[in-house]
Amino acid sequence: MSSQHAVIIGGSSGIGLATAAHLLEKGYRVTITGRDEAKLRAAQNLSGDVATIVMDAADVTGLAGIFQTIGPFDHLVLALGGGNGGGPFATVDLADLKKGFEQKTMAHFACAQACLPYLSKEGSITFVSAVSAQAALPGTAGLAAVNAAIAALAPVLAVELKPIRVNCVSPGVVDTPWWDFLGEEQKAPAFAGFAARTPVGRVGRPREIAEAIAFLISNGFTSGHTLICDGGIRLGQ
Repeated sequence: MSSQHAVIIGGSSGIGLATAAHLLEKGYRVTITGRDEAKLRAAQNLSGDVATIVMDAADVTGLAGIFQTIGPFDHLVLALGGGNGGGPFATVDLADLKKGFEQKTMAHFACAQACLPYLSKEGSITFVSAVSAQAALPGTAGLAAVNAAIAALAPVLAVELKPIRVNCVSPGVVDTPWWDFLGEEQKAPAFAGFAARTPVGRVGRPREIAEAIAFLISNGFTSGHTLICDGGIRLGQ
């Protein structure tokens, strides 16, 4: 069992919440941040030593104060979602793409930068990107650019911030609230289509990505690595 403190940015739902629950089971102390106060209140029902803080990670001016409030900790997980910038390349709205970079890439970058005075030198940073960065899926050029920029940080920062370990997890299609924009009638056939193109024959579960994140946090000999956890969908073109 661990007595270490993990901070999860974007931990109030989906992969972030599953990671919080998994780390709490392992004995970590966990602080969850998120924009939605109602979701954060629900997260307080998790079993274990958990605290919540309302925070908009895209508001970079407030990050220093938030990390000062949190104080010293051991591991940072950046599980911020983002869907801006999708669509056929020829018609991608550039303002929407810019928002994608601001809401996800810049937020990841700024949070990792702001946390440094409080992050243990024996600790870690784990980014959560997406498999669009590694796959060649038509209609995802904008998403690929946003997520590839995040994945590119891991090896650079692993060297620059040593001995802090810096890694990235790149999930595939995972059944999280991120997909709720489709509605149930559209989501079921969409997931069936993704499952048919995925070697494991199904979409992912948030817990499976949480387990990948926990591995990177706990393995002291892994740094500068992007762990692709996608069921093999990137292979199914």
